[in-house]
Amino acid sequence: MIDTTSISEILDDKGSQVWSVTPDTIVFDAIKMMADKNCGALAVVDGDRLVGILSERDYTRKIVLLGKSSKSTQVREIISGQVVTVTRDSTVEDCLKLMTKHRVRHLPVLQDGKLTGLVSIGDLVNAVISMQRTTIEQLQTYISGVPN
Repeated sequence: MIDTTSISEILDDKGSQVWSVTPDTIVFDAIKMMADKNCGALAVVDGDRLVGILSERDYTRKIVLLGKSSKSTQVREIISGQVVTVTRDSTVEDCLKLMTKHRVRHLPVLQDGKLTGLVSIGDLVNAVISMQRTTIEQLQTYISGVPN
């Protein structure tokens, strides 16, 4: 079953609010923002240019496990240089493949080089579940011959 739902549709439903920090932000402050906003990742922007993603995974692997101080380390020190991005025209299937290939859980959405959203693995799973629910309902209607 191929999911052709576009990222644009997901962002239209969930909203395109993106929480972000700068590379100079202290990691502790970024993690506090994640807790306050109940999110698992933040876009890292320099001016209006996306330069990275900071995730809870980055924090645990590059601060906690290495014994660094989150109160004296800047975000720039723990983000990776390569950011995998998608566009609003990308499909759920495209995004799931990218997430699997690059072992990431969040994808920034760029349109004409501008950050317009962020999708998580949870957003994509919810879209797949919704599509499957619709397919099941359509099949049940077809089999029973009685419209809902």
